[in-house]
Amino acid sequence: MTQRAGIDHEGPDRGPAIDAGAELDPVHPVRLPAPRFKPGGLTTAEVAERIARGAVNDVPVRSSRSTADIVRGNVFTRFNAIIGVLWVIMLFVAPIQDSLFGFVIVANTGIGIVQELRAKKTLDGLAVIGEAKPSVRRDGATTEISTSAIVLDDVIELGPGDKVVVDGVVGEADGLEIDESLLTGEADPVLKKPGDQVMSGSFVVAGGGAFTATKVGREAYAAQLAEEASRFTLVHSELRSGISTILKYVTWMMIPTSIGLIISQLIVKDNNLKDSIARTVGGIVPMIPEGLVLLTSVAFAIGVIRLGRKQCLVQELPAIEGLARVDVVCLDKTGTLTEGGMDVTELRTLGGAEPAYVKKVLGALGESDPRPNASLQAIIDAYPDSEEWRCTESLPFSSARKYSGASFSEGDGETSTWLLGAPDVLLPAGDRTLEEINHLNEQGLRVLLLARSARELDAPEVATGVRPTALVVLEQRLRPDAADTLRYFDEQDVHAKVISGDNAVSVSAVAGKLGLPGAENTVDARRLPTGQDEMAEQLVKNAVFGRVTPQQKRDMVGALQSRGHTVAMTGDGVNDVLALKDADIGVSMGSGSEATRAVAQIVLLNNSFATLPSVVAEGRRVIGNITRVATLFLTKTVYSVLLAILVVCWQVEYPFLPRHLTLLSTLTIGIPAFFLALAPNKERAKPHFVRRVMRYAVPGGVIAAVATFVTYLLARSYYSGEGALEAETSAATLTLFLTSMWVLAIIARPYTWWRVALVGAMGLAFLIVLVVPWLQDFFQLKLVGTTMPWTAVAVSAAASVLIEVAFHWVDRRFPA
Repeated sequence: MTQRAGIDHEGPDRGPAIDAGAELDPVHPVRLPAPRFKPGGLTTAEVAERIARGAVNDVPVRSSRSTADIVRGNVFTRFNAIIGVLWVIMLFVAPIQDSLFGFVIVANTGIGIVQELRAKKTLDGLAVIGEAKPSVRRDGATTEISTSAIVLDDVIELGPGDKVVVDGVVGEADGLEIDESLLTGEADPVLKKPGDQVMSGSFVVAGGGAFTATKVGREAYAAQLAEEASRFTLVHSELRSGISTILKYVTWMMIPTSIGLIISQLIVKDNNLKDSIARTVGGIVPMIPEGLVLLTSVAFAIGVIRLGRKQCLVQELPAIEGLARVDVVCLDKTGTLTEGGMDVTELRTLGGAEPAYVKKVLGALGESDPRPNASLQAIIDAYPDSEEWRCTESLPFSSARKYSGASFSEGDGETSTWLLGAPDVLLPAGDRTLEEINHLNEQGLRVLLLARSARELDAPEVATGVRPTALVVLEQRLRPDAADTLRYFDEQDVHAKVISGDNAVSVSAVAGKLGLPGAENTVDARRLPTGQDEMAEQLVKNAVFGRVTPQQKRDMVGALQSRGHTVAMTGDGVNDVLALKDADIGVSMGSGSEATRAVAQIVLLNNSFATLPSVVAEGRRVIGNITRVATLFLTKTVYSVLLAILVVCWQVEYPFLPRHLTLLSTLTIGIPAFFLALAPNKERAKPHFVRRVMRYAVPGGVIAAVATFVTYLLARSYYSGEGALEAETSAATLTLFLTSMWVLAIIARPYTWWRVALVGAMGLAFLIVLVVPWLQDFFQLKLVGTTMPWTAVAVSAAASVLIEVAFHWVDRRFPA
């Protein structure tokens, strides 16, 4: 068995212990005296002692809001407070029928809490599955533990893709390169040696090693970054910020209107105090779109639960919304379009090299890397190591340089240096071997070049003038579901761009096998322009890009965003981290590196690319349906405010009691909105939520208010004597119900059997209230005579025609 150089497992102490409380500066790193490094790690007794004194990494990394936060967020809202006060007042001054709105709010709040608790349970369960498990040495053995179980002075091993979870000082390093860009903004990896500091929040891009934890828990530099990276949140989305904007304006409209309504109802004619209060409350309550926030939370929560069943962890809730808005998805080939594993299908020797000798080299190269990537693992499986060779120095694979290497003592006294990597990087342009390789790439095969270098492994020009020795041909395993997923994106008008570090021809062949539109439009990223505008132009024209560096992936995402695109990025390797972080939506595979899972908003725990269409569909369902139902809620707000203003201006009694508007709201908004919010919806989410909603809500609400008030005034001139106000209210209620039902009928389009049944059921329910005697008494609704009821129907019909015309005009004049 070969032994790797660069890791001293039995070495002496490396210096005095460092003060664990000393400040570590990630921007200007310094070489620090290493703490007492123990290659075998802490003993069980030492771990217990540190736990006893609280030196534990106890940062609470939560995947969701706490139960208390959920209850508080649903109960203690601005509008719940207003409605709560009005409810208490009504319980004292009016029959229970006029207090029904309060019970509806209690039920709605309860539904919201239950759904969010269900979502929390789903998220917490998935977070445990997807949690990073650092490798820690204790009692001389390596074991995986949870991040929260790390204690001060623990020895933590690092390999490619691992995230540094606590601050520390390097004790062992073998070509250890760490990317600190998430902390410092510097994209270039930093080579770490024993004694160098490492910071939580950074991640390994190449090599391996181990470090001693010097700061744990809340003292760690990026502890808060780590906590926020996986926290469930309901904020920072266009949808929720748009609703907040609407509610802010609603509040400002309510205040003067409510004051005017209160004054007018108390002084108008000779109303008694209790009736005046009841009608005032009846005017204020419907101004509040109380169910809109609830339905938004419920729709998001149910989306989380649905996706959770598909093993999809949504680390940031607005990601559901964001992916619904995506129009470009950038795909990394390896691990996304192809499965992680590979198989060696052929070994072609070059320059007369002996196959047996080449196999020895490959076996030794495989053994030189303790954390092999998929390509090297396939070589290890095909060519076992020979114990005769000893690795004296190794150079881990890096996606930036595209090759790895090692120097060996071959057992007979001879030493040699070998590189294994991308042929078109290691060979000069025009080399005849590249033509042979190109034919293999066109078949979708992956080809690595084994080459001997005459230079030392740590020489800057080690890859210059190498001697080609063999071609290792690898076959990649295509994901069986990738073709269907790409077809889905094409049908949904989402442009897929394959961005890979592999050879461009090979990537194009794989994309072509999977049926990617434009797979023949392939670009070698080394020839891409560096300017953002020029790069964006190439990205729009082409679909497949090969030999892309990690920094280029980041630049490509930025270039697409500069053209107004909403970009999703998928990946599973450390070379994808920068692009995942900058993309509008980052999607990581569950089997991907810790670093990619930490920065991604969505983690596919089942590693199935085919889950993405479900995420897109869920996002579109949520956004599209909330836009629909928001129109219903805000139409009610508009007509309620306008009715109150008309009542104040005409100095008449407010036509409705709270029971009337509770009935109308339930039948024309509450029940229908609940079903419409959870219905399938495949339309891609569009921007400008507030404008899209208000362009329908304003004309619909204005027409409904005017029609209702016209009927009310006609009824006031028609009815007289005892019971006239009840008859007037019944006529106005009929007009408002029929007009609101027409708005619902428009919002429910396009019709399906269940949508027609839903609208019909609401109409039938109102008819039952009008004809069943005890319901007439309960809701104080009774149509008197035939003239005014038919007048109310006629006014409603005219208003419905106006609403239809207004909506068509809005569509032409203010297209979404």
